[in-house]
Amino acid sequence: MKEFNYIIIGGGCAGLSLAYELELHNKLLDKTLAIVEPRQDYKRDKTWSFWKVYDHNFQDCVIKSWDNFSINTSDSSHELKNEKYPYQSIDSEKFYNKINLKLSTNKNIQFFKDISELDTSGSIIFNSVYEESTDKSKLWQHFQGIEIETSKDIFDDQILNLMDFNCEQRDAVHFFYTLPFSKNIALVETTWLSSLENDSYFNYDLQLENYIKNNLGIKNFKINFVEKGAIPLFYPSTQNKDKIYIGSAGGMTRLSTGYTFLNIQEHSKYIRKNLNNIKDKKPYHIGKKYEFLDNIFLKVLKNNPDKMPDIFLKMFKGSTNTVIKFLSNKSNFLDDISIILKMPKWIFLKALFKNE
Repeated sequence: MKEFNYIIIGGGCAGLSLAYELELHNKLLDKTLAIVEPRQDYKRDKTWSFWKVYDHNFQDCVIKSWDNFSINTSDSSHELKNEKYPYQSIDSEKFYNKINLKLSTNKNIQFFKDISELDTSGSIIFNSVYEESTDKSKLWQHFQGIEIETSKDIFDDQILNLMDFNCEQRDAVHFFYTLPFSKNIALVETTWLSSLENDSYFNYDLQLENYIKNNLGIKNFKINFVEKGAIPLFYPSTQNKDKIYIGSAGGMTRLSTGYTFLNIQEHSKYIRKNLNNIKDKKPYHIGKKYEFLDNIFLKVLKNNPDKMPDIFLKMFKGSTNTVIKFLSNKSNFLDDISIILKMPKWIFLKALFKNE
């Protein structure tokens, strides 16, 4: 079995982002890297979206950017604008192709289907695979999205619908999300924040069909692409001390939002800058204050799902700069206070002092 200086377990967003960052900055000229990834080929399977609060390596993989967005409840619709921090969506196939083309130029980088093919004894191992068994009782963000195409121009492609709560909630938090890539192509997604114990949440196809026909008023369309996923809104409780964890497995998912992409990019830069002594460095965190505030927020969400549409709406009222920085881990103390003051005080105080 062959030995490598570095091994990345999982060739998805986190694993490939790290490999690209190392290769881009010439960290693999005299070092070897193995990427363990079982998939047979790379094709479009995800759409990663985020507020662009700083530059990143994948601007050429962006499908579209928006300065305008809306949030709907059953009672009202609110349009908001932010030109400083546009909302962006990345096509995973463009991302995969860009990175794999770059990696293919370095013979020190090889892909393997299974880690059993490798001698890991002398390697630094980066792991992006969530090793815990799935706990259905915990809180997850689970979703299904479909990219639809219409024969006529229907969508306003200058504004995205970030959250539409005008739908059945079923004692959970449920909203739809619409990204218009053009006037006749859009990604429409049904998203739940709930445990995975209620099977009735999973009739995604029917939810999407009803929403597109009844809420969007679109009767005829074709489906170009389907994506489905479940993001754990909790941190792993156990980790192997011999591995460095990246991606969601490394705590790079913001629990209150599910946003992960830009956190992965920052973590990759941190590893690249500290590669020579990475095992001795403190684990990278997106911020202890965000972990603390998100845990309170998720307690409120779990215990008061019916109040969440109004709470999300209140977060965005006022300065959109403030809430976007907060949701993207870039807020200062005054930003945090501004967000906290918008929240219903008694509900959040109860969550703060509640142990479970």
